[in-house]
Amino acid sequence: MVSDNTMAPAPTDTHVCDAFHRAIELIGKRWSGAIISVMFKGASRFCELREAIPGISDRLLTERLKELEEAGIVVREVEPTRPPQVSYRLTPKGQALSPVLDSITSWSHDWE
Repeated sequence: MVSDNTMAPAPTDTHVCDAFHRAIELIGKRWSGAIISVMFKGASRFCELREAIPGISDRLLTERLKELEEAGIVVREVEPTRPPQVSYRLTPKGQALSPVLDSITSWSHDWE
C-alpha cells in the first residue's frame, strides 16, 4: 500500500531526440567520421583525403564530402587557377566536432 505522501517516480521520456538521431546518423555514416578525423589532422585536398583513408573509393569520398557540405560541416573551396584546385575545410560547425571525435577516439582505445 502506498501512502498519500509518497510520490510515484516521474515517467521518463524514452524517445530518441530527433536532433541527436540526425547528428549520429550523419557522423556515424560509413567513412564520414574518418573524413572529418583526417581533416582535423590537416588533410584538405581530395587526393590527401583519399590517401589518408585506406579503402575509400573516389565515388564514396565524393558522396560523403557532398553530404558533409550540405550539412554545413565542410566547405568546398575552388581556387581559380589552371587547372582549378579544390580543397575542403571544416566549418565552425565541423570544428565543433573536435571534442566528440576525441571522446570516440578515447573510447575506442579503451574498448576496441
